[in-house]
Amino acid sequence: MLVGVLVNPDAGLGGRLGFKGSDGRAQEARDAGAEDRAGPRMKICLERLQVLLDQRGASVELLVAGGRMGADWIPAESSFRSTGDYSGNTNDADTTEVVAEFLRQGVALIIYAGGDGTTRDIVNALGENRTPLVGVPGGVKMHSGCFAATPRAAAEVVNAYHSGELMLANTEVMDLDEEVYQQGEWRVRMFGEAMTPASPRWMQGAKEQIESASEEETIEGLAEHIKELNESDSDLLIIWGSGGTLRTLAQMNGISSTLLGIDISVGGEIHTDLNEVQILEILGNHEGPRLLLLSPMGGQGFLIGRGNLQISPAVIRAVGLDDILGIVTPAKLLTLDSLRIDTGDAQLDAEFLERKYVKLLQGFRTTRIMRVAED
Repeated sequence: MLVGVLVNPDAGLGGRLGFKGSDGRAQEARDAGAEDRAGPRMKICLERLQVLLDQRGASVELLVAGGRMGADWIPAESSFRSTGDYSGNTNDADTTEVVAEFLRQGVALIIYAGGDGTTRDIVNALGENRTPLVGVPGGVKMHSGCFAATPRAAAEVVNAYHSGELMLANTEVMDLDEEVYQQGEWRVRMFGEAMTPASPRWMQGAKEQIESASEEETIEGLAEHIKELNESDSDLLIIWGSGGTLRTLAQMNGISSTLLGIDISVGGEIHTDLNEVQILEILGNHEGPRLLLLSPMGGQGFLIGRGNLQISPAVIRAVGLDDILGIVTPAKLLTLDSLRIDTGDAQLDAEFLERKYVKLLQGFRTTRIMRVAED
């Protein structure tokens, strides 16, 4: 089987810096100290894929975009052939060119690392062609259903598809509606469809926007619970994660928060739209209790690793795993049976798995635990 390998080297660069995406801001992110994200995660995927193939005495042929768009991230022990030279700055036109070459050479599957913007570029380049995709999550936001849950999960999908264990299915290509977002509203919309190996275990599924008109009392109860925590200890530092649920709760507590950003409230002070460095600085100067509030992504179940890259491994360790509290409404609970964690740090992910469960607040003084997904 001939597999095309493509990396958007600029994807995910702005995540820890608090950017809402990296489009047009890659150099700015690098100048601010951002490190590559998509390329290293592709390497993790391919390393795991090689192990899985070796275990069953199988092999695949890799056709890889040259330079930073692929070849630079191939593990040393892997054999491949490359196409083109993409060592300098790259853009969506380069993605189109690479995909066209993949199609000319007849790839049976495309593995790519990036975010929703990368997915849209690839799908546009495919046109009516139905070559299946497996996305290695490497961007800031991944709403589309063709992404695997983690880089290692992407390797499991490719291996299972190669062995004939998985069938293909249509999935939605989603992205944030940037025009609506500029008006202060969060909304994802569908931009197309793609074929991908069907695996509920390893593939994340498309992002669902959960709405319910009958949850006002529950939302009020959640907000009241957080208000009570604040009033019981005026020195409590709260990190507010991203998303509509937490934004609503913050506003009900008199905090003007950012929709897709990370905010901190402590002692009457509000710090908004923070990047990783700013969060760590505030935590470093605070000796009192701290609490990290996170809301899982509806349909996908990600608590960490999608749209909140500012909550880095360093931030999580500074807060402590015991001081993480998930916030979930009844409507969102209906879409979840486990929580996914993708911190980007294998050791930290293992610590979450070892704990097995994360605590969730689902109403006023009402908590439950939910298991951490293993894939």
